[in-house]
Amino acid sequence: MNPRLTLASSVVGTAIVALDGTVLTVAQPTLQRDLSASFAEVQWTTTGYLIAVASLLVFAGRLGDRYGHHRVFGIGMLGFGAASAGIALAPGVGWVIGLRVVQGVFGALSQPATLGMLRAAFPPDRLRRPIAVRTAAIGVAAAAGPVLGGALVAGPGWRAVFLLNVVPALVLGALALAVRPSRRSSPSVLDMPGALLLAVTLACLVHALAAQPGRGWTAATAVVTGAAFVRHERRTASPLLPSDVMGSAAVTSALGMLVVASAALSGTLFVGTFVLQGGFGLDPLRSALVSLPLALLMVLAAPSCAVLLRRAGARRTSGAAMAVLALGILALSHAAGFPALCVGFALVGAGFGTVMVAATHVVVREAAVESAGVAGGLQQTAMNLGPVLGVAAAAALMGAGGRPELPLGVLAVLALAGAALGRALPGRADVTIDDHDQSEDRTPVPARR
Repeated sequence: MNPRLTLASSVVGTAIVALDGTVLTVAQPTLQRDLSASFAEVQWTTTGYLIAVASLLVFAGRLGDRYGHHRVFGIGMLGFGAASAGIALAPGVGWVIGLRVVQGVFGALSQPATLGMLRAAFPPDRLRRPIAVRTAAIGVAAAAGPVLGGALVAGPGWRAVFLLNVVPALVLGALALAVRPSRRSSPSVLDMPGALLLAVTLACLVHALAAQPGRGWTAATAVVTGAAFVRHERRTASPLLPSDVMGSAAVTSALGMLVVASAALSGTLFVGTFVLQGGFGLDPLRSALVSLPLALLMVLAAPSCAVLLRRAGARRTSGAAMAVLALGILALSHAAGFPALCVGFALVGAGFGTVMVAATHVVVREAAVESAGVAGGLQQTAMNLGPVLGVAAAAALMGAGGRPELPLGVLAVLALAGAALGRALPGRADVTIDDHDQSEDRTPVPARR
């Protein structure tokens, strides 16, 4: 497939899923009232989706490595659009929860494929800009989501939020399935036991953090199945996580930075909602407008990061970005007026957007083409676990300390400490990759048969 069309598909697919999550947050109170649902039931419309996505991302990436990323992406988009239409027609909250889980399954299929398609279409020295464009699309979705969601809820109603992405998802899925898949060189045997163990581990971990933190059985199950997964991966001949991905210190460090950065961002936004609506007395729409600099700077930081990566390398770029993220969180913790709030949100957006591009670039570039789906799945898993961890930590700290300065201060320290993970990242943009991968990527991308 043409690299430009691949980039367009990746960007639009990513934006559809990101927009769905941001507009849903605004629609939840109206959904609760119209369906006579409890708060716990409404919470499960998000928790069920998170559990389904987080547990399947890596395995979905492996499916893309074997059967073709365009094919898996197309199936994911078609299923995501169909599930969205079903939610819009759901007669009760039980149907909404169940279909959100289904939506999460298909979202897990599509998201790693967006990175896998980019890795296959672009040589390593040209990946910076496509990843930056993809990140900017997420920033646009974050900026437009609350405003668009508010307009839809106030007008047609909350069901229109889910109808919004039906047609784009179905069209994009059909176009992706029309692409003839290239031959794959990944192992012929899928590691189903490993996939099951990892799915149970991640599902229990997300449930323990997001749904019922007081119930220790899910956390204990996650520990047991996680240990069994590690043991299995060391013994199997065809592991779910190949050594060329997990054996790289740079990939491991980049994934750690993504978890830390997304945890700090989500925890800050969670606390910031209470600050803006409680401390400053703003309604949800005005709160979204005050935090708009975060999304705008995230969009602007993405292309700027591509330049920084070329000139300064991933290590210095990501380290400086984590420091900016920490500075922004500290600014929010001491903000006494709207100008200071805008500056704080702008710094948070600039820091997070830069870290996301830099770390994602390392994860995708370091992976061989035949493992690009797994690398994309790991990146997406980090981006899903981080927010759950950040919100859980922020909620616990707010319950312990009461005032928002405590959780924001801890999150700032966490972001600053995360900069230390960047020491294992490449010091230059032109990182060293395997010789066989270099020989493939120095030549133009072959035409699809």
